This record gives sequence, structure tokens and C-alpha cells, in this order.
Amino acid sequence: MISRATSARKAVAAVSRLATRNVAPMRTFMAPTVSRRADFVQELYLKELKAYKPTPIKESDSVGQVATFSVPQTPKSPEETDLASSLKEYETMAVEVEGQEGAAAGQPAAVVEDWLVEEEEDEAQH
Repeated sequence: MISRATSARKAVAAVSRLATRNVAPMRTFMAPTVSRRADFVQELYLKELKAYKPTPIKESDSVGQVATFSVPQTPKSPEETDLASSLKEYETMAVEVEGQEGAAAGQPAAVVEDWLVEEEEDEAQH
């Protein structure tokens, strides 16, 4: 029983020695804790934010960056160009009515030929 206890202690001591060799030594009394480290970063960030002074914006800053706006000219309607002469031409036009083309010129009306010609069927053949 005693030999088992001593061998167990030797095994624990060997494992603890190996574990301490792989870990880098760290001084905990000088290293800040995680919460203090976050506060330090936050304080540094806030200090830099308060110290930042943006450059003032001038009226001439946009020159060359933005095109100047100019109102386009209003286009002219093509109907308004010669309205008086177009109205006079319309008033002097001859009125054309379908079926009266020759009657207006003093000629007899042309005979309209029927384009649908039905052939008569012989009833005797049926």
C-alpha cells in the first residue's frame, strides 16, 4: 500500500513538472487584469476622439468635384413653328367625301364594280 502511495505521488509530481515547463512564466502582480486592459483601450480611444479636430468646410471645397447646374432651354414644339400658314392651308383644302370623287369635279360618278362575284350553281347537277 505504501508503495502505491509513493508511486502515485511521484507520478503527480512528474506531471506537474511537465505542465510547469510548457507554461511561460507570468508575473501576475504587474499584469493588468482583463477588465483594466479594456478600460485602458477605451480611455485611449475616448482621449483620441476628444482631441480630434476636423478641418472646417469651405465653400470652395466642392469646386472641381461637382458639376455646376444650369437649367436647360425649353424646347420649341414643332407644331408652333408655322401655325398661321398651316391653318390657312387647312381652310383652303377641298373636302373629300367617299363616293363623291367624280361628282365634285363635274364628272359622272364612276361605277363601283362588285369585286365579289358569286357563281350560279346548276341545281340540276345536284
